Parts: sequence; structure tokens; C-alpha cells
Amino acid sequence: MQKTTKGVEMLLGDPKKAIIKLAIPMMIAMFVQTLYNLADGIWVAGLGPEALAAIGMFFPIFMIIISFAAGIGIGVNAVISQKIGQGNKRAADETAKTAIYLVIILSIILTVISILSIKPALKLMGAKDEVLKLSLDYSNNVLYFIIVFMFSNVGNAILRGEGDAKRAMYAISIGSILNIFLDPLFIYTFKFGVKGAAYATVISAAVGCFLIYYWFFIKKSTYLSINLLDFRIDFSVLRDILKIGVPASFAQISMSVAIFVLNSFATRAGGQLGVAIFTSAWRVINLGTIPMIGASTAVTSVVGAAFGAKDAKKLETAHLFAIRFGVFIGICIMAIILLFSKQIAFIFTYSERGKIIFTDLVKALMILSLFLPGTPFGMFTSAMFQGIGHGGKSLAITIFRTIIMQVFFCWLLVNVFQIGLSGVWWGIVIGNLTNAVVAFTWSRVVIHKLKIQFSQNSP
Repeated sequence: MQKTTKGVEMLLGDPKKAIIKLAIPMMIAMFVQTLYNLADGIWVAGLGPEALAAIGMFFPIFMIIISFAAGIGIGVNAVISQKIGQGNKRAADETAKTAIYLVIILSIILTVISILSIKPALKLMGAKDEVLKLSLDYSNNVLYFIIVFMFSNVGNAILRGEGDAKRAMYAISIGSILNIFLDPLFIYTFKFGVKGAAYATVISAAVGCFLIYYWFFIKKSTYLSINLLDFRIDFSVLRDILKIGVPASFAQISMSVAIFVLNSFATRAGGQLGVAIFTSAWRVINLGTIPMIGASTAVTSVVGAAFGAKDAKKLETAHLFAIRFGVFIGICIMAIILLFSKQIAFIFTYSERGKIIFTDLVKALMILSLFLPGTPFGMFTSAMFQGIGHGGKSLAITIFRTIIMQVFFCWLLVNVFQIGLSGVWWGIVIGNLTNAVVAFTWSRVVIHKLKIQFSQNSP
């Protein structure tokens, strides 16, 4: 008799309950990860705005690298949930194994490329003098451990694909909490400065990575059985992963490229201090977007299982329920940011040198908080498209928001209307709201077509 787990049973059950039960652990994990990001920024801020800008310069580059793992993770999450929906465990096992092989090979390639190109990339973004030196100090101590970050990312996706969001939460949360405590130790106690932040990040990620390895290959307590000693690769499974994963990777990269460009707009409008403001404000906005990212992984899993079972009604219910859930989260966090913008800004400007950006940071937080309520329409529609294997549609939505709408409106407001840093913040908000309308409309059309297709194919 084929084994099952509570996670698999939940994945195949009530879509609303599945969304909540899968989303909440990942939202907690992402919230803890966001707290780590905030804490990391706070500790680094104590070194001065140059150090904060240095981390901000490296962040979009690092996210481009991690985007490849994130894309593979999205692909494997969707395909595993589809196979489970079909009742095909063997194919789900093959999907997990293939994804791990793929991420190992990709990690080696990206490590070599990134080490050789990091300095020119930072210079291209506008880093120079002390900011360039500090950014290199940080990045050169992170890039040699790309495989740790990539394996953790894909391992978590495998767990989510089989409905085991709790263990995915444990791996992310334990590493993030550890990082919060290691940051001050390495930065100030051991006096490593920016390098200390890098050491803390790598060690914490390695702990989460080991947990996933333990569950998969030592304890062997997951629903899926992964045998890496069997070097045979099912290329049909690889094709399924890449069909979703490659567009998802490009979608992730497009977001990092957009941050890269937005950093440039911030630099043009406010100098290197503009980057420090943008970096700090965006960390706070991630309190809203990152919990939604956690919920979006639930959408991909539940929709994928429904699609595999050819249940269009369940698919639609999961998508609409998730959007309502996400809008509620966005409004709540927006209200908190608006009410406490000065207190939040003070956290990033408590040092004597940091006070110079306080007023501009408060303004950035208040404007960018308006970004949050419209985010679920695009984000969860993109996750829905990934769940049904329409990776190209998911990519199109992301590019429309990041590369086209946000960049266009930022360019218009900064270069044409010349309203300074506020133009960057309003450009991001207006671009996101435009995308929300387009994405949701498109989702309704696609789901309607799936209803017709499944009803025609039913016996």
C-alpha cells in the first residue's frame, strides 16, 4: 500500500483549508526571514549609511543568482503537486531527484561566473570608493557558498510540493533566527564589520540546509523518496520542471533587474543616500510582500494538485480565496506602516550619520505602503499560472509589472516630471496597481477556459 502523509491528504482536500494550512507556516517563515532582513539592516546601519548602501548594492545581484534556484523551486513545487494530484508518486519522486541534480550543477556554474563578474557589476550600479570596498567585502564572503542557498531553496520547494509546509517553515525560521543573533556577534563583538554580516548569513543558511538534508537523506521521513545514487534522469520530468522553472527564474530575475534599475533611479534622484533610503524602505515593505510570497507558494501547490486532478472548481476557489486573504494582509500591514512610519524610520537612522536620511525615509515608507493592497492580484495570479504549468503567462505578468510598468512610471516621474525620489516611490506604486488590474482580468479568462476544457474531457 502506497504511504501517505497529512500534508498530502491536506493538499488533496478542501482548497480553502489547504491554502490556510499551507500558507500560515510559510507566512510565519517569511515573516521571520523578514525580521532577519530588518535586523540585518539595523545592525549594518550602525556602521553608517555607506555600509547600508553597500549591502543594498549587492542585494539585487545576489537575488539574480538566487532567482535560478527560486525558479527551479517553483517548477519542482508545481510539478510535484501536479503528480500528487494525479496519484503518480513515482513521477513525483523523480521530479525531486532531478531538481537536486539540476541545482548542484547550476550552483557550480553560477559560483564561477559571479566571482569573476561581481566587481564590474557593482561598478555598473554606481558603487564607488568606500561603498564599493564594503560591498566587495560582503559579496566575496557570500558568493563561494551559493550552493548552500540554492539547495535550501529547492529543498524547501520539494517539501511544499508534498504539502509539508511546517518543515519548510522550520528550516527557514531556524536559520533566520540564528542569523539575527549571529549578526551583532560577528559585526561588533568580533569587529568584522560588514564581513561579519556575511559570515552570519552563510552560517545560518548552512544550518537550514543541513536540516533539509537530514530529513531527505538521513531520517528519510518525507513523503517523497529521493535516491541520488540512481543517476538516471527522466528527461520528460526535467522538461516539465524547466517549462515552469525557466520562466519563473526569468520572472525572479526581472524583479532583481527592476531593483537594479530602481537603485539607479534612486541614485540619480538622491545620490548614494538615495540607495540607502530605498534599501531601508524596501526592507520594511517586504513585511507585506514576503508573507504574501509565503502564501503564493500555497497557491502553486493547491492549484497544482487541483490541476493534476482536473478539478477546475477547486482551482478557482483556491485562487479567489487566496487573493481575498492576501488583500486583507496587505491592508493591515499598510495601515501599520502608515501609523508608525516615523518610529520605523528611526530604527534605520539611529546613528549620528544616519539621521540625514530620516525625513526622506519617512516619506518613502508612507508612499510605498500603498504598494501592498494591490500586490496579491498579480502575485497570486502568477502563482496560479505556475501551478497549472503556464510558466510563460506567469513570466509575462511579472515582466509587465517590474520591467514595463514600474520602470516606465519611475522614468516618467523622475526624468520627465523631475519630482525627485518621490517619483521612484510613486512609480513603483502606480506600476503595481496597473498590473493588478491586468493580471486579475487575465486570470478570469484562463480559468473560464479550463472549466470548459475539463468539462469536455470528463467521462
